[in-house]
Amino acid sequence: MSKKQVTFADIAEYTNFSKTTISRYFNHPDSLTVENQEKISQALDTLGYKKNKLAKVLANGKSEFIGIIVPNLYLHYYSEMLTQFLSSYNDYHYKFLVFASEHGAEEEQQYIEELLSYQIEGLIVLSHTLPSEKLASYQIPVIAIEREAEYISSVNTDNYMGALQATSLLIRDKCDILIHINVNVNKSIPAYDRIRAFQATCEEYHVPYDIDLSVEGDSYHEILNVIREIFNKIEAKYPNQKKGIFLANDTYANMFLNLIFQKYGTFPSTYEIVGFDNSPIASEAILPITTIGQQIDVIAKTAMDLLVQQMEEQKKRVPKPLGEPVHKQIAPVLIRRNTTK
Repeated sequence: MSKKQVTFADIAEYTNFSKTTISRYFNHPDSLTVENQEKISQALDTLGYKKNKLAKVLANGKSEFIGIIVPNLYLHYYSEMLTQFLSSYNDYHYKFLVFASEHGAEEEQQYIEELLSYQIEGLIVLSHTLPSEKLASYQIPVIAIEREAEYISSVNTDNYMGALQATSLLIRDKCDILIHINVNVNKSIPAYDRIRAFQATCEEYHVPYDIDLSVEGDSYHEILNVIREIFNKIEAKYPNQKKGIFLANDTYANMFLNLIFQKYGTFPSTYEIVGFDNSPIASEAILPITTIGQQIDVIAKTAMDLLVQQMEEQKKRVPKPLGEPVHKQIAPVLIRRNTTK
């Protein structure tokens, strides 16, 4: 029997129950006595029955799939976040379909339509391409992470507090000039608070500062070339000053650190570096990098808890959707390593 696909008819014949009773065992087991449940369970083991999950999907329309849209995987934050989600299967028993959206809104819409064709039960979005109003229109539970989320639920780091911690540390370490390096972040994106807090803190303490928002590129190497240009400008403009560099993420921080080592062969006393995220690259760099920990594992778990709660509600006979989006904020943690005092 184990050499072929075991059917409900096979189980019914073996147990002398009807196919309807076997169906009730899988879909409404509480409607059977414990004794009959045990008889059927033992028969499944004996016959070598394997669940046909595709049939279950076709029967109830629930795929146990969650879609994830990330902007890219060359920034270590996104790859670490994805790792956290993929490792959550044992806790939540949902599977993931992942797309990296790097080429605009039309491509991302195609990806989401593809995900919907697989009957995903929920969606996690880390990309910034489509507005939250559009994402809400798909009529499935959606969780945003570190992006604009007026119309959908979200989980974010307290970016303002994180940048305040980074800037304050560089001020306490008596840097002569503080410099923040970032992309030109839209004000609707939570990470804009990293820029806002850096500027406000420098001005509050009357510390000279510079903000460079020229980082751009669609690949690791394109971004590295921009970071190299920024490094050369800083070297020329502030040659004898102690420079406190606060970078938007740990990937940029590691690039900047490598450029310093390529030029000096060591980490000179004229530099301090703070990254953001606490992705693995920060601790594994040639010199472990001081960073603002986003508690990526906590963000992922909070997002999954929130999404699963909404997906389970959707399965009820009379679901009660959220009256308004839920927004959760996770506290950052300053992690001191070797690139600051």
